[in-house]
Amino acid sequence: MSAPHQPPSDTAATAEATAGAVLSPAPDTAPDGPTDLPDRDEAGADALVEPADEVDVRAGGTDLLVREGDVAGDYLERLLDILDVDGDIDLDVEGDRASVAIVGGDLQDLVGSDGSVLEALQELTRLAVAQSTGVRSRLMLDIGGYRARRRADLTSLAAEAARRVAAGRQAERLAPMNPFERKVVHDVVAGVAGVHSESEGEEPNRRVVVLPDR
Repeated sequence: MSAPHQPPSDTAATAEATAGAVLSPAPDTAPDGPTDLPDRDEAGADALVEPADEVDVRAGGTDLLVREGDVAGDYLERLLDILDVDGDIDLDVEGDRASVAIVGGDLQDLVGSDGSVLEALQELTRLAVAQSTGVRSRLMLDIGGYRARRRADLTSLAAEAARRVAAGRQAERLAPMNPFERKVVHDVVAGVAGVHSESEGEEPNRRVVVLPDR
């Protein structure tokens, strides 16, 4: 990964074109086969970015999460080599999911407009991990600190919206967001007295609505 960086003309297309070559770890175990206001989500309004497999972290699940990070790190290192992009891989476990970050170098092409390439690469990485472990992955990928910055911006936006709704007692609809972003907003609103949040709409236009408590 020390070769001079020659950014590809279309990083997203290149990543998809090379996915077949990189997505190669052999699995150890074969995987198992409009209203004025929204209705309350049945399962807690994006409480999880995705439904999780039942993994008991206290009973050895942490080992699985560490392994997910290792598999993801190997996959991403090979992908960076194919794309001729410099970057270092940081691995961690945050709560009940593995966390992987690509840092250093010029990584904007791997983030894309509004994080679109990042989201695609995260899905490819999760597929690589699932193929190796036989377990569906909820791994979180960050590139160049994009998610960390986005989390900070959304935290401020959600707190301000919650304060306005608490004071004015009028619901506010926020802009469409991806599941990661919606969860950040839900978590912030949950900490503000007198308001709650719900999700409405369908992907990719699903959004958070902040409402006053009745």
